[in-house]
Amino acid sequence: MNSGGEPERDDTGLPPVDIEIPDDARELDRDVQAYYREQRAERRRLRHRRVHGILTRDGILLPLLACCLILALITGTLLTVFTATSNQSLVQLPRYPASTSPPHTGGPTAGGRPATPSPHVVQTRGPLPAGVLSVAGHRLPVSLQSLGQTLLVLVPSGCRCSAAVNWLAGIGASHRAQVYLVGTSQTINEAKQLHSQLPASLQTRVPVALDKLDLLAQKYPLSGLTAVMVTRPAGHSPAGQSAAYAQHLSANDSSAPLVQALGG
Repeated sequence: MNSGGEPERDDTGLPPVDIEIPDDARELDRDVQAYYREQRAERRRLRHRRVHGILTRDGILLPLLACCLILALITGTLLTVFTATSNQSLVQLPRYPASTSPPHTGGPTAGGRPATPSPHVVQTRGPLPAGVLSVAGHRLPVSLQSLGQTLLVLVPSGCRCSAAVNWLAGIGASHRAQVYLVGTSQTINEAKQLHSQLPASLQTRVPVALDKLDLLAQKYPLSGLTAVMVTRPAGHSPAGQSAAYAQHLSANDSSAPLVQALGG
């Protein structure tokens, strides 16, 4: 500028401007803050463009879709496995053809309900084996071939048959038969435990006996809880003694065959 305040001629062709230089730099604070705001706004716009551009490109959408598909497949597989495992824990009921009905051991009764199953009693000829039983509370052993109307309850290993033993003891006592709860060297403790679970009225009438030589088990197949029904006509020799046995006995069986074998 010249001394007159008029702009001098500018050979560059730029328009003339008036430049004002403040005396105090603090007067420029508002301009500086406005400049910073513009810079921050510009950076935000640039970041928004970059993010939007990345998300709209095929390079990121395809991996996202693939991840979603894999997650859906894994979830469906896990649900299938868990459903199959839970179904295996359900009780499977037996299936029968439409023309047949479920089998049962007893015959039908009124109303179509199965009757109480009857034990299969096997008749044997001849007396009991020659030998003795060591009976609790008796000083002398009891000869097997001297027994008359007797019910021998043979206790198997791992019986868990307290109810069935009580049932058999009641049958023998009600038909005036001598009842022995017979155990071997391996099962005598189980026989004593079953004896302790009998009603007090039967404990004195049903003693525990030890078949030390396993004579009864050798002659009568011991399969589950087994009962040997012994009969002998009065006044006959040991040759007149006869026995029958029944296996796999339970408290749900019919007592009629057992009573018949006892001669009742």
